[in-house]
Amino acid sequence: MKYSFAPQLETKSGMLAVFVSDDNTLSNTAKHLDTATNGALRKAIKAQRFDGKFGQTMVIPAPTNLDVDLIVLVGLGKLDKLTNDKVTKLGGGLVARLQSNGIEDLTIALDDFDGCALSGEAFAVAIASGAKLRAYRFDKYRTKEKADKKPSLKNVTIQTNAHDAATTLWQTRDKVLDGVYMARDLVTEPGNIIHPVTFAKEIETLESLGVKVEILGEKEMADLGMHSLLGVGLGSVHESKMAIMHWSGADDKDQAPVAFVGKGVTFDTGGISLKPGANMDEMKFDMGGAAIVVGAMKALAGRKAKANIVGLVGLVENMPDGKAQRPGDVVTSMSGQTIEILNTDAEGRLVLADVLWYAQDRFNPSYMIDFATLTGAMIVSLGTDQYAGLFSNDDGLSDMLTKAGQNSGDKVWRMPLSDEYDALIDSQIADMKNIGGPAAGSITAAQFLQRFTNKTKWAHVDVAGTVWSKKSTKTWEKGATGYGVQLLDAFIHENFE
Repeated sequence: MKYSFAPQLETKSGMLAVFVSDDNTLSNTAKHLDTATNGALRKAIKAQRFDGKFGQTMVIPAPTNLDVDLIVLVGLGKLDKLTNDKVTKLGGGLVARLQSNGIEDLTIALDDFDGCALSGEAFAVAIASGAKLRAYRFDKYRTKEKADKKPSLKNVTIQTNAHDAATTLWQTRDKVLDGVYMARDLVTEPGNIIHPVTFAKEIETLESLGVKVEILGEKEMADLGMHSLLGVGLGSVHESKMAIMHWSGADDKDQAPVAFVGKGVTFDTGGISLKPGANMDEMKFDMGGAAIVVGAMKALAGRKAKANIVGLVGLVENMPDGKAQRPGDVVTSMSGQTIEILNTDAEGRLVLADVLWYAQDRFNPSYMIDFATLTGAMIVSLGTDQYAGLFSNDDGLSDMLTKAGQNSGDKVWRMPLSDEYDALIDSQIADMKNIGGPAAGSITAAQFLQRFTNKTKWAHVDVAGTVWSKKSTKTWEKGATGYGVQLLDAFIHENFE
Protein backbone atom coordinates (compact mmCIF):
# COMPACT_ATOMS: atom_id res chain seq x y z
CA MET A 1 0.00 0.00 0.00
CA LYS A 2 1.19 3.53 -0.78
CA TYR A 3 1.11 6.29 1.85
CA SER A 4 1.56 9.97 1.00
CA PHE A 5 0.97 13.46 2.37
CA ALA A 6 -0.49 16.34 0.39
CA PRO A 7 -1.80 19.89 0.85
CA GLN A 8 -5.50 20.56 1.16
CA LEU A 9 -6.60 19.72 -2.37
CA GLU A 10 -10.00 18.77 -3.70
CA THR A 11 -10.55 15.02 -3.58
CA LYS A 12 -11.81 13.63 -6.86
CA SER A 13 -12.59 9.97 -6.16
CA GLY A 14 -12.58 7.17 -3.62
CA MET A 15 -13.28 7.67 0.07
CA LEU A 16 -12.89 10.86 2.08
CA ALA A 17 -12.48 10.63 5.86
CA VAL A 18 -13.29 13.66 8.02
CA PHE A 19 -13.39 14.13 11.78
CA VAL A 20 -15.93 14.91 14.47
CA SER A 21 -15.12 15.61 18.13
CA ASP A 22 -17.14 14.22 21.03
CA ASP A 23 -19.41 17.26 21.27
CA ASN A 24 -20.37 16.73 17.62
CA THR A 25 -18.21 19.60 16.47
CA LEU A 26 -17.34 19.02 12.83
CA SER A 27 -13.85 19.63 11.52
CA ASN A 28 -13.53 22.42 8.96
CA THR A 29 -13.50 19.97 6.07
CA ALA A 30 -16.57 18.22 7.49
CA LYS A 31 -18.35 21.58 7.78
CA HIS A 32 -17.64 22.34 4.12
CA LEU A 33 -18.98 18.92 3.13
CA ASP A 34 -22.08 19.43 5.24
CA THR A 35 -22.71 22.75 3.52
CA ALA A 36 -22.04 21.26 0.07
CA THR A 37 -24.55 18.48 0.77
CA ASN A 38 -27.27 20.72 2.24
CA GLY A 39 -26.83 19.35 5.74
CA ALA A 40 -26.59 15.67 4.83
CA LEU A 41 -23.75 15.01 7.28
CA ARG A 42 -25.53 16.42 10.31
CA LYS A 43 -28.71 14.63 9.30
CA ALA A 44 -26.85 11.31 9.12
CA ILE A 45 -25.14 11.97 12.45
CA LYS A 46 -28.48 12.57 14.12
CA ALA A 47 -30.20 9.61 12.48
CA GLN A 48 -27.50 7.10 13.38
CA ARG A 49 -26.69 8.35 16.89
CA PHE A 50 -23.13 9.17 15.96
CA ASP A 51 -21.70 11.26 18.80
CA GLY A 52 -18.01 11.62 17.91
CA LYS A 53 -16.66 9.27 20.56
CA PHE A 54 -13.05 8.22 20.07
CA GLY A 55 -12.69 5.62 17.34
CA GLN A 56 -16.33 5.69 16.25
CA THR A 57 -16.82 5.55 12.47
CA MET A 58 -19.76 5.98 10.14
CA VAL A 59 -19.71 5.48 6.37
CA ILE A 60 -22.12 7.55 4.24
CA PRO A 61 -22.65 7.19 0.48
CA ALA A 62 -21.66 10.54 -1.02
CA PRO A 63 -24.44 12.63 -2.58
CA THR A 64 -24.40 12.79 -6.36
CA ASN A 65 -23.13 16.38 -6.38
CA LEU A 66 -19.75 15.23 -4.96
CA ASP A 67 -17.02 13.42 -6.85
CA VAL A 68 -16.08 11.14 -3.96
CA ASP A 69 -17.80 7.78 -3.55
CA LEU A 70 -18.00 7.54 0.24
CA ILE A 71 -17.72 9.95 3.17
CA VAL A 72 -16.32 8.46 6.36
CA LEU A 73 -16.97 10.23 9.66
CA VAL A 74 -14.38 9.50 12.36
CA GLY A 75 -14.85 10.25 16.04
CA LEU A 76 -11.92 12.00 17.73
CA GLY A 77 -13.28 12.01 21.26
CA LYS A 78 -11.84 14.73 23.47
CA LEU A 79 -9.14 16.66 21.63
CA ASP A 80 -7.07 17.29 24.77
CA LYS A 81 -6.97 13.54 25.44
CA LEU A 82 -5.45 12.58 22.09
CA THR A 83 -2.02 10.95 22.24
CA ASN A 84 0.27 9.56 19.58
CA ASP A 85 -0.84 6.02 20.51
CA LYS A 86 -4.54 6.91 20.25
CA VAL A 87 -4.13 8.64 16.88
CA THR A 88 -2.20 5.61 15.63
CA LYS A 89 -5.20 3.49 16.58
CA LEU A 90 -7.47 5.85 14.63
CA GLY A 91 -5.45 5.22 11.48
CA GLY A 92 -5.48 1.49 12.07
CA GLY A 93 -9.20 1.48 12.74
CA LEU A 94 -9.88 3.20 9.42
CA VAL A 95 -7.93 0.60 7.47
CA ALA A 96 -9.58 -2.26 9.35
CA ARG A 97 -12.99 -0.85 8.44
CA LEU A 98 -12.29 0.18 4.84
CA GLN A 99 -9.55 -1.96 3.32
CA SER A 100 -11.82 -4.57 1.71
CA ASN A 101 -14.82 -2.54 0.54
CA GLY A 102 -13.81 -2.47 -3.11
CA ILE A 103 -12.46 1.09 -3.29
CA GLU A 104 -8.75 1.70 -3.91
CA ASP A 105 -8.23 5.27 -2.65
CA LEU A 106 -8.69 6.78 0.81
CA THR A 107 -8.06 10.44 1.55
CA ILE A 108 -7.91 11.50 5.20
CA ALA A 109 -8.52 15.22 5.64
CA LEU A 110 -6.67 16.59 8.66
CA ASP A 111 -7.48 20.08 9.87
CA ASP A 112 -5.70 22.13 12.51
CA PHE A 113 -7.48 20.91 15.63
CA ASP A 114 -7.55 23.50 18.40
CA GLY A 115 -6.76 21.93 21.76
CA CYS A 116 -4.84 18.93 20.38
CA ALA A 117 -1.36 18.50 21.85
CA LEU A 118 0.05 16.83 18.73
CA SER A 119 1.62 18.90 15.96
CA GLY A 120 0.16 18.63 12.47
CA GLU A 121 3.00 16.47 11.19
CA ALA A 122 2.95 14.23 14.28
CA PHE A 123 -0.81 13.72 13.89
CA ALA A 124 -0.44 12.90 10.19
CA VAL A 125 2.40 10.43 10.68
CA ALA A 126 0.60 8.71 13.57
CA ILE A 127 -2.46 8.22 11.34
CA ALA A 128 -0.27 6.80 8.57
CA SER A 129 1.57 4.56 11.06
CA GLY A 130 -1.67 3.02 12.26
CA ALA A 131 -2.82 2.52 8.69
CA LYS A 132 0.37 0.69 7.74
CA LEU A 133 0.41 -1.41 10.90
CA ARG A 134 -3.17 -2.59 10.36
CA ALA A 135 -2.75 -3.13 6.62
CA TYR A 136 -0.25 -5.96 7.18
CA ARG A 137 -1.38 -9.34 5.93
CA PHE A 138 0.56 -12.57 5.43
CA ASP A 139 -0.79 -13.92 2.14
CA LYS A 140 2.22 -15.92 0.97
CA TYR A 141 0.49 -19.29 1.14
CA ARG A 142 -3.06 -18.29 0.13
CA THR A 143 -4.06 -19.80 -3.21
CA LYS A 144 -7.83 -19.33 -2.96
CA GLU A 145 -9.62 -16.34 -1.52
CA LYS A 146 -12.93 -14.76 -2.48
CA ALA A 147 -12.57 -11.41 -4.19
CA ASP A 148 -14.68 -9.63 -1.59
CA LYS A 149 -12.29 -10.82 1.13
CA LYS A 150 -9.16 -9.47 -0.53
CA PRO A 151 -7.94 -6.00 0.43
CA SER A 152 -8.84 -3.45 -2.22
CA LEU A 153 -7.35 -0.34 -0.62
CA LYS A 154 -4.13 0.66 -2.38
CA ASN A 155 -3.53 4.35 -1.66
CA VAL A 156 -3.84 6.37 1.55
CA THR A 157 -3.37 10.11 1.14
CA ILE A 158 -3.31 12.34 4.18
CA GLN A 159 -4.22 15.97 3.51
CA THR A 160 -2.51 18.32 5.93
CA ASN A 161 -1.03 21.81 5.98
CA ALA A 162 2.08 20.17 7.47
CA HIS A 163 2.57 17.89 4.48
CA ASP A 164 6.24 18.75 3.91
CA ALA A 165 7.21 18.15 7.55
CA ALA A 166 5.07 15.00 7.64
CA THR A 167 6.73 13.63 4.50
CA THR A 168 10.17 14.13 6.07
CA LEU A 169 9.13 12.53 9.36
CA TRP A 170 7.49 9.61 7.55
CA GLN A 171 10.74 8.71 5.78
CA THR A 172 12.14 7.71 9.17
CA ARG A 173 8.96 6.27 10.62
CA ASP A 174 8.32 4.10 7.57
CA LYS A 175 11.70 2.39 8.05
CA VAL A 176 10.78 1.48 11.62
CA LEU A 177 7.52 -0.06 10.42
CA ASP A 178 9.44 -2.05 7.83
CA GLY A 179 11.23 -3.60 10.81
CA VAL A 180 7.87 -4.42 12.40
CA TYR A 181 6.79 -6.07 9.16
CA MET A 182 9.96 -8.19 9.06
CA ALA A 183 9.42 -9.35 12.64
CA ARG A 184 5.82 -10.27 11.82
CA ASP A 185 6.89 -12.18 8.71
CA LEU A 186 9.48 -14.20 10.64
CA VAL A 187 7.07 -15.06 13.45
CA THR A 188 4.31 -16.06 11.02
CA GLU A 189 6.38 -18.36 8.80
CA PRO A 190 5.81 -22.07 9.59
CA GLY A 191 8.51 -24.18 11.17
CA ASN A 192 9.22 -26.13 8.01
CA ILE A 193 10.17 -22.88 6.28
CA ILE A 194 11.95 -20.98 9.07
CA HIS A 195 14.46 -23.17 10.87
CA PRO A 196 17.92 -22.22 12.15
CA VAL A 197 19.59 -22.39 8.73
CA THR A 198 16.95 -20.45 6.80
CA PHE A 199 16.52 -17.93 9.63
CA ALA A 200 20.23 -17.21 9.41
CA LYS A 201 19.87 -16.60 5.67
CA GLU A 202 17.07 -14.10 6.32
CA ILE A 203 19.36 -12.26 8.72
CA GLU A 204 22.03 -12.03 6.04
CA THR A 205 19.66 -9.89 3.94
CA LEU A 206 20.31 -7.05 6.41
CA GLU A 207 23.77 -6.64 4.91
CA SER A 208 22.14 -4.62 2.11
CA LEU A 209 21.36 -1.96 4.76
CA GLY A 210 24.94 -1.82 6.01
CA VAL A 211 24.59 -4.32 8.86
CA LYS A 212 27.63 -6.55 9.27
CA VAL A 213 26.48 -10.13 9.83
CA GLU A 214 28.40 -13.09 11.27
CA ILE A 215 26.93 -16.60 11.40
CA LEU A 216 28.44 -19.22 13.73
CA GLY A 217 27.69 -22.90 13.20
CA GLU A 218 27.82 -25.83 15.57
CA LYS A 219 31.57 -26.39 15.23
CA GLU A 220 32.39 -22.77 16.07
CA MET A 221 30.00 -22.81 19.03
CA ALA A 222 31.38 -26.10 20.29
CA ASP A 223 34.87 -24.64 20.18
CA LEU A 224 33.56 -21.78 22.34
CA GLY A 225 32.08 -24.24 24.85
CA MET A 226 28.45 -23.30 24.15
CA HIS A 227 27.03 -26.68 25.15
CA SER A 228 24.02 -25.16 26.91
CA LEU A 229 22.74 -23.83 23.57
CA LEU A 230 23.91 -26.79 21.52
CA GLY A 231 22.19 -29.29 23.80
CA VAL A 232 18.78 -27.88 22.87
CA GLY A 233 19.27 -28.60 19.17
CA LEU A 234 20.65 -32.15 19.47
CA GLY A 235 17.35 -33.72 18.36
CA SER A 236 16.95 -31.62 15.22
CA VAL A 237 18.07 -32.37 11.69
CA HIS A 238 18.78 -28.64 11.27
CA GLU A 239 22.13 -27.28 12.42
CA SER A 240 21.96 -24.78 15.28
CA LYS A 241 23.28 -21.31 14.52
CA MET A 242 24.16 -18.06 16.26
CA ALA A 243 23.86 -14.84 14.28
CA ILE A 244 25.68 -11.65 15.24
CA MET A 245 24.59 -8.33 13.69
CA HIS A 246 26.71 -5.17 13.96
CA TRP A 247 25.46 -1.63 13.35
CA SER A 248 28.02 1.12 13.97
CA GLY A 249 26.10 4.37 13.58
CA ALA A 250 27.58 6.49 16.38
CA ASP A 251 30.10 9.20 15.55
CA ASP A 252 32.52 7.38 17.87
CA LYS A 253 32.82 3.94 16.31
CA ASP A 254 34.72 2.70 19.38
CA GLN A 255 31.91 3.60 21.77
CA ALA A 256 30.63 0.57 23.71
CA PRO A 257 27.57 -0.84 21.92
CA VAL A 258 24.14 -1.64 23.25
CA ALA A 259 23.53 -5.38 22.91
CA PHE A 260 20.17 -6.90 21.97
CA VAL A 261 19.87 -10.67 22.50
CA GLY A 262 17.04 -12.85 21.21
CA LYS A 263 15.78 -16.37 21.81
CA GLY A 264 15.35 -18.09 18.45
CA VAL A 265 13.76 -21.48 19.03
CA THR A 266 12.30 -21.86 15.56
CA PHE A 267 10.00 -24.66 16.70
CA ASP A 268 9.54 -25.97 20.21
CA THR A 269 8.06 -29.42 20.70
CA GLY A 270 9.35 -29.44 24.26
CA GLY A 271 11.91 -32.09 23.30
CA ILE A 272 11.81 -35.26 25.38
CA SER A 273 9.56 -33.36 27.84
CA LEU A 274 7.04 -33.28 25.00
CA LYS A 275 4.33 -30.62 25.00
CA PRO A 276 0.65 -31.58 24.67
CA GLY A 277 -0.51 -31.70 21.05
CA ALA A 278 -3.21 -29.05 21.39
CA ASN A 279 -2.00 -25.68 20.07
CA MET A 280 1.54 -26.99 19.53
CA ASP A 281 1.36 -25.40 16.06
CA GLU A 282 1.74 -22.03 17.78
CA MET A 283 5.22 -22.99 18.89
CA LYS A 284 6.50 -21.72 15.55
CA PHE A 285 6.52 -18.31 17.28
CA ASP A 286 8.93 -19.46 19.99
CA MET A 287 11.55 -17.54 18.00
CA GLY A 288 9.65 -14.30 18.67
CA GLY A 289 12.48 -12.83 20.71
CA ALA A 290 14.93 -13.33 17.86
CA ALA A 291 12.40 -11.83 15.43
CA ILE A 292 12.22 -8.72 17.61
CA VAL A 293 16.00 -8.31 17.56
CA VAL A 294 16.23 -8.85 13.80
CA GLY A 295 13.30 -6.51 13.11
CA ALA A 296 14.83 -3.85 15.35
CA MET A 297 18.17 -4.12 13.58
CA LYS A 298 16.40 -3.65 10.25
CA ALA A 299 14.52 -0.63 11.61
CA LEU A 300 17.58 1.02 13.13
CA ALA A 301 19.83 0.39 10.14
CA GLY A 302 17.07 1.45 7.76
CA ARG A 303 16.73 4.83 9.42
CA LYS A 304 20.52 5.14 9.96
CA ALA A 305 20.39 5.30 13.76
CA LYS A 306 23.23 7.28 15.34
CA ALA A 307 24.21 4.56 17.80
CA ASN A 308 26.42 1.48 18.04
CA ILE A 309 24.30 -1.64 18.38
CA VAL A 310 25.02 -5.34 18.26
CA GLY A 311 22.23 -7.89 17.91
CA LEU A 312 22.76 -11.56 18.75
CA VAL A 313 20.30 -14.41 18.32
CA GLY A 314 20.62 -18.09 19.20
CA LEU A 315 18.83 -20.22 16.61
CA VAL A 316 17.84 -23.80 17.47
CA GLU A 317 15.02 -26.26 16.94
CA ASN A 318 13.87 -28.28 19.96
CA MET A 319 12.82 -31.74 18.74
CA PRO A 320 12.44 -35.24 20.31
CA ASP A 321 14.91 -37.73 18.85
CA GLY A 322 17.26 -40.49 19.89
CA LYS A 323 20.05 -37.90 20.07
CA ALA A 324 18.03 -35.33 22.04
CA GLN A 325 19.13 -34.39 25.54
CA ARG A 326 17.25 -35.99 28.41
CA PRO A 327 15.80 -34.78 31.69
CA GLY A 328 18.55 -35.35 34.24
CA ASP A 329 21.42 -34.55 31.88
CA VAL A 330 24.10 -32.06 32.95
CA VAL A 331 25.62 -29.64 30.43
CA THR A 332 28.45 -27.13 30.70
CA SER A 333 27.78 -23.61 29.46
CA MET A 334 30.24 -21.25 27.80
CA SER A 335 30.66 -19.53 31.15
CA GLY A 336 31.93 -22.78 32.67
CA GLN A 337 28.87 -23.07 34.90
CA THR A 338 27.09 -26.42 34.85
CA ILE A 339 23.35 -26.88 34.42
CA GLU A 340 21.17 -29.82 35.42
CA ILE A 341 18.39 -30.27 32.83
CA LEU A 342 15.24 -31.19 34.73
CA ASN A 343 12.84 -30.30 31.92
CA THR A 344 13.83 -30.11 28.24
CA ASP A 345 10.87 -27.78 27.61
CA ALA A 346 12.64 -25.07 29.66
CA GLU A 347 15.00 -24.68 26.72
CA GLY A 348 14.95 -20.97 25.87
CA ARG A 349 16.97 -20.05 28.94
CA LEU A 350 19.59 -22.63 27.92
CA VAL A 351 19.97 -20.90 24.56
CA LEU A 352 20.12 -17.43 26.07
CA ALA A 353 22.62 -18.48 28.75
CA ASP A 354 25.38 -18.95 26.18
CA VAL A 355 24.39 -16.03 23.94
CA LEU A 356 24.26 -13.61 26.88
CA TRP A 357 27.66 -14.78 28.09
CA TYR A 358 29.14 -14.45 24.61
CA ALA A 359 27.65 -10.96 24.21
CA GLN A 360 29.06 -9.54 27.43
CA ASP A 361 32.37 -11.37 27.08
CA ARG A 362 33.12 -10.27 23.52
CA PHE A 363 31.50 -6.82 23.28
CA ASN A 364 31.50 -5.42 26.85
CA PRO A 365 28.24 -3.60 26.07
CA SER A 366 27.00 -0.55 27.95
CA TYR A 367 23.62 -2.27 28.29
CA MET A 368 22.36 -5.73 27.38
CA ILE A 369 18.67 -6.49 26.77
CA ASP A 370 17.28 -9.90 25.91
CA PHE A 371 13.88 -10.77 24.48
CA ALA A 372 12.30 -14.20 24.75
CA THR A 373 8.99 -16.01 24.65
CA LEU A 374 10.28 -17.61 27.81
CA THR A 375 7.48 -18.68 30.13
CA GLY A 376 3.78 -19.46 30.06
CA ALA A 377 3.77 -18.15 33.63
CA MET A 378 4.24 -14.65 32.19
CA ILE A 379 0.84 -14.93 30.52
CA VAL A 380 -0.67 -15.98 33.84
CA SER A 381 0.84 -12.87 35.44
CA LEU A 382 0.17 -10.20 32.80
CA GLY A 383 -2.24 -11.73 30.31
CA THR A 384 -1.86 -11.21 26.58
CA ASP A 385 -1.48 -8.22 24.24
CA GLN A 386 -0.93 -5.61 26.95
CA TYR A 387 2.41 -5.74 28.79
CA ALA A 388 5.58 -7.80 28.51
CA GLY A 389 7.35 -8.69 31.73
CA LEU A 390 10.50 -6.69 32.48
CA PHE A 391 13.26 -7.93 34.78
CA SER A 392 16.43 -5.92 35.34
CA ASN A 393 19.48 -5.60 37.57
CA ASP A 394 19.64 -1.85 36.92
CA ASP A 395 17.00 0.73 37.89
CA GLY A 396 18.17 3.23 35.30
CA LEU A 397 17.84 0.74 32.44
CA SER A 398 14.46 -0.36 33.73
CA ASP A 399 13.24 3.24 33.79
CA MET A 400 14.48 3.86 30.24
CA LEU A 401 12.69 0.78 28.91
CA THR A 402 9.49 1.60 30.79
CA LYS A 403 9.42 5.11 29.32
CA ALA A 404 10.21 3.81 25.82
CA GLY A 405 7.38 1.31 26.21
CA GLN A 406 4.87 4.01 27.10
CA ASN A 407 5.98 6.21 24.20
CA SER A 408 6.03 3.43 21.61
CA GLY A 409 2.95 1.50 22.71
CA ASP A 410 5.02 -1.66 23.33
CA LYS A 411 4.55 -1.57 27.08
CA VAL A 412 6.54 -3.37 29.78
CA TRP A 413 5.83 -4.05 33.45
CA ARG A 414 8.68 -4.55 35.89
CA MET A 415 8.82 -7.75 37.90
CA PRO A 416 11.05 -8.58 40.91
CA LEU A 417 14.43 -10.26 41.22
CA SER A 418 15.98 -11.27 44.56
CA ASP A 419 18.41 -13.66 46.23
CA GLU A 420 15.49 -15.61 47.68
CA TYR A 421 14.14 -16.37 44.20
CA ASP A 422 17.65 -17.11 42.94
CA ALA A 423 18.11 -19.85 45.54
CA LEU A 424 15.18 -21.75 43.99
CA ILE A 425 17.32 -22.77 40.99
CA ASP A 426 20.24 -24.20 42.99
CA SER A 427 20.93 -27.85 42.07
CA GLN A 428 22.14 -30.71 44.26
CA ILE A 429 24.53 -32.04 41.60
CA ALA A 430 25.39 -29.02 39.40
CA ASP A 431 25.77 -25.27 39.69
CA MET A 432 22.09 -24.76 38.88
CA LYS A 433 19.00 -26.47 37.50
CA ASN A 434 16.99 -25.15 34.58
CA ILE A 435 13.64 -24.93 36.39
CA GLY A 436 12.80 -23.64 39.83
CA GLY A 437 9.55 -25.42 40.60
CA PRO A 438 5.88 -24.61 40.08
CA ALA A 439 5.88 -21.20 41.75
CA ALA A 440 7.21 -17.90 40.36
CA GLY A 441 8.17 -19.53 37.07
CA SER A 442 8.86 -16.30 35.17
CA ILE A 443 10.98 -14.93 38.00
CA THR A 444 13.12 -18.04 38.46
CA ALA A 445 13.68 -18.11 34.67
CA ALA A 446 14.93 -14.52 34.86
CA GLN A 447 17.11 -15.40 37.85
CA PHE A 448 18.65 -18.18 35.74
CA LEU A 449 19.50 -15.70 32.97
CA GLN A 450 20.99 -13.22 35.42
CA ARG A 451 23.68 -15.77 36.32
CA PHE A 452 25.10 -15.32 32.81
CA THR A 453 25.23 -11.52 32.68
CA ASN A 454 28.43 -11.11 34.73
CA LYS A 455 27.15 -7.87 36.32
CA THR A 456 26.58 -6.13 32.96
CA LYS A 457 23.66 -3.69 33.13
CA TRP A 458 20.99 -6.04 31.83
CA ALA A 459 17.28 -6.40 31.27
CA HIS A 460 15.21 -9.42 30.32
CA VAL A 461 11.86 -8.92 28.56
CA ASP A 462 9.54 -11.93 28.61
CA VAL A 463 7.32 -11.51 25.54
CA ALA A 464 5.38 -14.79 25.78
CA GLY A 465 2.07 -12.92 25.82
CA THR A 466 2.81 -10.15 23.34
CA VAL A 467 4.39 -11.46 20.11
CA TRP A 468 1.31 -13.41 19.01
CA SER A 469 -2.35 -12.52 19.44
CA LYS A 470 -5.49 -14.59 19.01
CA LYS A 471 -7.59 -11.51 18.33
CA SER A 472 -7.46 -8.60 15.91
CA THR A 473 -6.98 -5.06 17.21
CA LYS A 474 -6.73 -1.56 15.75
CA THR A 475 -3.09 -2.11 14.79
CA TRP A 476 -2.83 -5.79 13.85
CA GLU A 477 -4.82 -8.64 12.41
CA LYS A 478 -4.78 -11.69 14.67
CA GLY A 479 -1.43 -13.45 14.53
CA ALA A 480 2.02 -11.87 14.76
CA THR A 481 1.98 -8.44 16.40
CA GLY A 482 5.51 -7.19 15.74
CA TYR A 483 5.80 -6.26 19.42
CA GLY A 484 9.20 -5.04 20.56
CA VAL A 485 10.61 -3.42 17.42
CA GLN A 486 9.13 -0.02 18.20
CA LEU A 487 10.13 -0.40 21.85
CA LEU A 488 13.80 -0.83 20.92
CA ASP A 489 13.66 1.96 18.35
CA ALA A 490 12.26 4.34 20.96
CA PHE A 491 14.81 3.14 23.54
CA ILE A 492 17.72 3.91 21.21
CA HIS A 493 16.29 7.22 19.99
CA GLU A 494 15.49 8.55 23.46
CA ASN A 495 18.74 7.54 25.15
CA PHE A 496 21.55 7.25 22.59
CA GLU A 497 20.84 9.75 19.80
